[in-house]
Amino acid sequence: MIPRYSRPDMVAIWSPETKFRIWFEIEAHACDAQAALGVIPKANAEAVWKAKDVEFDVARIDEIEAVTKHDVIAFLTHLAEIIGNDEARFVHQGMTSSDVLDTTLNVQLVRAADILLADMDKVLDALKRRAYEHKDTVRIGRSHGIHAEPTTMGLTFARFYAEMDRGRQRLLRAREEVATGAISGAVGTFANIDPAVEDHVCKMMGLTPEPISTQVIPRDRHAMFFATLGVIASSIENIAIEIRHMQRTEVLEAEEFFSKGQKGSSAMPHKRNPVLTENLTGLARLVRMAVIPAMENVALWHERDISHSSVERAIGPDATVTLDFALNRLAGVIDKLVVYPETMIKNMNKFRGLVMSQRVLLALTQAGVSREDAYSLVQRNAMKVWEQGKDFKTELLADEDVRKALSAEEIEEKFDLGYHTKHVDTIFARVFGTS
Repeated sequence: MIPRYSRPDMVAIWSPETKFRIWFEIEAHACDAQAALGVIPKANAEAVWKAKDVEFDVARIDEIEAVTKHDVIAFLTHLAEIIGNDEARFVHQGMTSSDVLDTTLNVQLVRAADILLADMDKVLDALKRRAYEHKDTVRIGRSHGIHAEPTTMGLTFARFYAEMDRGRQRLLRAREEVATGAISGAVGTFANIDPAVEDHVCKMMGLTPEPISTQVIPRDRHAMFFATLGVIASSIENIAIEIRHMQRTEVLEAEEFFSKGQKGSSAMPHKRNPVLTENLTGLARLVRMAVIPAMENVALWHERDISHSSVERAIGPDATVTLDFALNRLAGVIDKLVVYPETMIKNMNKFRGLVMSQRVLLALTQAGVSREDAYSLVQRNAMKVWEQGKDFKTELLADEDVRKALSAEEIEEKFDLGYHTKHVDTIFARVFGTS
């Protein structure tokens, strides 16, 4: 990803320096296990660790690869230059390139997942704090973009909290699923390497051994991982879209924080645009771009091909770096979101009580009117509000057919806002627990 949408900790996971360091650790741990089995001399295994504090020369490895056309061989050649050819004689004993590459990729994805989980905690903390802050802040709920019935801004935040919490649980499972390693040799049969080597390497790298790896780790694990990132990105967009709608001039129930000195438009000095949430909508698209290629990587030829390789070199860093940036941006947007309760009430009352239509409908049916007749009675008065700007309650009180079923006091009671918020505490307890 470009620096504009990148954070250093996540970028570092995918740097060549980090990759080669992981490669080295896998090779060195494998040598230790081989020595413990008596397959190679202990002195040779110990010699590999001479490179423990060495900064691998990326340019030199690239130079070697330009000749060998093979990245792992280029690295092993450079490692031999550091520790000595004789000492490096048993490095990579019985292993194949995918043992190193696949195990490294999964180490990187696990580390990326840990950063993303911490990012999601920031988002969840912000959503929970704002939910309780606005638990009783009444606003109109909308369906199809049209006024429906009253809800609260707290419930809106709580809804997004629950969604992001589900995303976090999915990411935990995806992390567990991708946290496997394979040191099983060509076509995964362990013919030239003992399974104990794989056990040791995986333990040292924080992974579990892949039960059956052919020559590569099965890519359904990675498809699940990137699909999870895509779902989380969609949840980010879901929140971003809500904020963008709320910031429209005609709505203006909330808006992104506008800092001192910030400019909204090069042409129109009055503009305060939802640029951060628009950016989040775009970033979500970028993360989701990784999902289909990751799924297409599942189908490989026989025990191995490398059609997945070029894809993963791109989507691994791009998807995780982008999502890391997006989650942190989202946490900041939520934390500083400016909410306008007065505007929410003003918008809700724009159509003069119309949003209470269902309560009147239900009251009429409970009073003995058929549902079809009750619907017609309520709708004919509602249309006067839409088309003539009338007051809904006033029209109901003046409607003789309605008054035959409901008294003035019964009609009046149907416009109590508290009716719509009476179960907010119950919903909050479901989302956040009772503590």
